[in-house]
Amino acid sequence: MIGKAALLEMIAGKNRGLLASGTEKQAILAAIAQLEDRTPNPRPVEATDLLNGDWRLLYTTSGGILGIDQFPFLKLGQVYQCVRVAELKVYNIAEVYGLPLLEGLVSVAARFQPVSERRVNVKFERSILGLKRLIGYQTPSRFIEQIESGQRLAAINFNVENRDQQGWIDITYLDEDLRIGRGNEGSVFVLTRA
Repeated sequence: MIGKAALLEMIAGKNRGLLASGTEKQAILAAIAQLEDRTPNPRPVEATDLLNGDWRLLYTTSGGILGIDQFPFLKLGQVYQCVRVAELKVYNIAEVYGLPLLEGLVSVAARFQPVSERRVNVKFERSILGLKRLIGYQTPSRFIEQIESGQRLAAINFNVENRDQQGWIDITYLDEDLRIGRGNEGSVFVLTRA
């Protein structure tokens, strides 16, 4: 039986999945499945105190996230998912870097709706692209405060009103500092408390 510490060791140094070989990806997915079978919170959507907060991505199979690293002159930095249970909102924030002074971020804000003890439906509402320096970006929490306060940001900011920008996530493992989820497109996400 592979436990949490073994999974964390397996994904360490894999740059959120960018550096994992095919064989390593298979082993990691098997380890994730074993850990999911032993989740301490089988009804994670109801464990709002644990679910709420800022999470940092450790590993994913999501082509949408890992694909950011494929753009010329851009490298994927830290990726965060910030859950605000009281507002039923989630913010995905990917930091990117490349050319000097052009560190940026790609952010998507969404609403979520619990539909079962493990699943939430997600509807993306807004996307923000910008340079960290111009936005005044410091931390994910501070950035969310800027968005929610209505502060005008020196960034590309647009509403997402496409029916294709909806999906769901099953929270398959949740404890005090680790969360695993599986999305409707087959992607797996392993996150740690930020």
